[in-house]
Amino acid sequence: MQASQENKTAKVGGIDDDKPAIDVRHVTKSFGKQCVLDGVSFQVKRGETLAVLGRSGTGKSVLLRIIIGLQTPDSGEALILGKNMSSASAGEISEVRTQMGFLFQHAALYDSLTVEENVAFPLVHHRHDMSQSEKQERVKELLHEVGLDGHQDKMPSDISGGMQKRVGLARALALDPLILLLDEPTAGLDPISSGEIDELVLKLQQEHRLASIVVTHDMVSAKTIATRIALMDKGKVVIEGTFEDLQKSDEEFVSQFLHRDF
Repeated sequence: MQASQENKTAKVGGIDDDKPAIDVRHVTKSFGKQCVLDGVSFQVKRGETLAVLGRSGTGKSVLLRIIIGLQTPDSGEALILGKNMSSASAGEISEVRTQMGFLFQHAALYDSLTVEENVAFPLVHHRHDMSQSEKQERVKELLHEVGLDGHQDKMPSDISGGMQKRVGLARALALDPLILLLDEPTAGLDPISSGEIDELVLKLQQEHRLASIVVTHDMVSAKTIATRIALMDKGKVVIEGTFEDLQKSDEEFVSQFLHRDF
């Protein structure tokens, strides 16, 4: 796997461990008079997980859409695997996206497809070089990786919310990405299921050495899985650092946010 990831890295511009896979530079975004992102900057290298926290409406989801290339910043840039997602060609953006895995807030599985078919979806649409049997074997490996052996024929409605998140993670990993974006991975789950998802994300991070961003309201989850935490308020990053850095901060908003979650 390491060799294949190195080959993919070279293919999109020579990104290596010393360079950020995700490089957000002074990004601003407004909708009418509402400024949702105000000069946001950060970097994420392979093997790192940045948790982005903040109150609702602070631009976290908009930030993810800019990173994916679904929205354009008013100023600044998001360099993903060396490509500026605002100015890259459609072909370049498509190529970068194949190396980004995305877990949607509610797993966003296709209700009419089985677990196996959901996980295979990216392979069917992007890996035309793989035979049907190779795709089936890849799906089997992915389901084993997320602890869902034997559930391939079930429908999304037949499995729990936590299992749906696991299916979503397996699908996000289908193309062996370099980057993983998680939007509220523990939202709507009970504490036990949330803890299981956190442990799974940690395991996947260690095995795949991904550059990951986790958007969450769950400070416990962020503390568990993140290398660093970026706390946002009013479109700005108030503080970025470890959980211990946040605990030591004299910023009133940081203290209030921590107190709310504990």
